[in-house]
Amino acid sequence: MNLSTAYLLVSHGSRDPRPQVAIEELARLVRDRLTTEIPVLEETQPAPVRLPFGKVKLQVPRHPLRRVMKSSPLVGTAVLELAPLPLHQQIQRFGDRARSAGYSQVKILPLFLLPGVHVMEDIPAELAIAQNALGESIHLSLCAHLGSHPRLKTLLTLSAKTPPEVAKVLISHGSRRPGGNQPVEAIAQHLRAAPAYWSVPPSLESQVAALVEMGHEAIAILPYFLFSGGITDAIARYVPHLAQRFPHTHLYLENPIGSNAELADIAVELLLP
Repeated sequence: MNLSTAYLLVSHGSRDPRPQVAIEELARLVRDRLTTEIPVLEETQPAPVRLPFGKVKLQVPRHPLRRVMKSSPLVGTAVLELAPLPLHQQIQRFGDRARSAGYSQVKILPLFLLPGVHVMEDIPAELAIAQNALGESIHLSLCAHLGSHPRLKTLLTLSAKTPPEVAKVLISHGSRRPGGNQPVEAIAQHLRAAPAYWSVPPSLESQVAALVEMGHEAIAILPYFLFSGGITDAIARYVPHLAQRFPHTHLYLENPIGSNAELADIAVELLLP
């Protein structure tokens, strides 16, 4: 950990309070992993030692006392949308706070799974505005987005509770940016799942229908979302509709990724390349 660096986790933002609660938990887990232990030598005072015949002498211990002091970096959160302040002002405020605390750099980690417009255009533009306002007294650095880490597909594999032989659909929000959905397709291929998207085709229903047509009697639906929120709730409400359309097929809905130790490890690896 660089003691001159503060860290800011940037998410999309939601009217649903659950994602922010999960992001704050993730920030805590990240802070814990970036905390270092510094050994400190304490000065020792001579201790009186009584000798025979009432004499006293001062004896200094051979070894100084040692203790451990923990040093935790500044870790904060900000949101791109649905906040009282625009993102560049949130970054600027965090930068001012970090500078006042003695930091010379802020690393910003986008908590996004896909390289869509928010990651490729919106966040860099907001960061540039904030950097211009802060000047040269503190440096803002943008890390690769969370979904770029190759271990995410392993994390999805470990979190899935359905047997490997069950057919799978990996459903993501989806991006209209050219090439923006390639990471989802790569992860789906790794999981041997069919990719589906909430906002662009192919849809969840069309992919489930295709698997049913192929003869699969059990299908697991894997949400490629970080945290529970409005879209994951909508998916959960939609699954009963699919169950009615395909009454002879068992549908299993998995949970989103969630804040956990493995996700925090991935975030730290992106913050400390």
